[in-house]
Amino acid sequence: MSLSAFITYLRLEKNYSVHTVNAYEKDIDAFSVFCKDDYEMDSIDNMEYSIVRSWIVLLVDKGISNRTINRKISSLKAYYRFLQKIGQIKASPLAKHKALKTNKNVEVPFSEMEMEKILLEIPFDNDFEGVRDRLIIEMLYATGVRRAELVNLRLNDVYGSNNTLKVLGKRNKERILPLLPSTKALLETYMLSRSNLEKLKDTEYLFLTKGGLKIYETLVYRIINKYFSLVSPKVKKSPHILRHTFATHLLNRGADLNSVKELLGHSSLASTQVYTHNSIAELKKVHLKAHPRNKKQ
Repeated sequence: MSLSAFITYLRLEKNYSVHTVNAYEKDIDAFSVFCKDDYEMDSIDNMEYSIVRSWIVLLVDKGISNRTINRKISSLKAYYRFLQKIGQIKASPLAKHKALKTNKNVEVPFSEMEMEKILLEIPFDNDFEGVRDRLIIEMLYATGVRRAELVNLRLNDVYGSNNTLKVLGKRNKERILPLLPSTKALLETYMLSRSNLEKLKDTEYLFLTKGGLKIYETLVYRIINKYFSLVSPKVKKSPHILRHTFATHLLNRGADLNSVKELLGHSSLASTQVYTHNSIAELKKVHLKAHPRNKKQ
């Protein structure tokens, strides 16, 4: 009962996405199976930290990364905080737990030159899928939306009269984003092509497959990887890297951090600051070029 109540709490009170809730449930179920198999425990509600620690050791021995283990433990922490909240336990067994050390993965954004090659030089097909793929890349780069946000865009989220886009982000938070003239022009071309599809099954959604169904996240990933493989040698080519590129290019060209935070839909500046390390390199160039002390006497 406790787990089902926790899942309901995440969905209804915390407004977490289905994907996030499923991840929490999967992590807690995995711990429950471990406790049942190794300790013959039917419930994980009253737990000792030593048992959690033995699970962590098992995960490490299996070769699971520290980052993934930290995510699993984070799910358990949330569960025990919930049990405290409803008065089922007095203290969390993970109250003093310290996360495992992880190496920070530096995600390298696409350069402005790579973006120009994609948007200006790559010959997209003139059929429905070619027009759609071109718009998807433009939309991700020009607005910085998340992949899930793009997939769930509906026709009535586009306000053509004032060139804005309504986006439903994490925890059902709405934000309004401006559309560039280039994005608006591509959108109009796409809508014409979309109207010529033989079957429109998911008519309220903006982006569809050629069969008239709402697009899905793995398709968006494949589209990005397909086209960027033509112009970029970077190992990681994904929709998130385009979001990263959006933020980095804005900061490089002088946008302030708070404005980028609002555009990205972050709840705190700390989340946005991860994008600033690339901008620092650009600032160093400006500093060296402009500072009087750096000029040869």
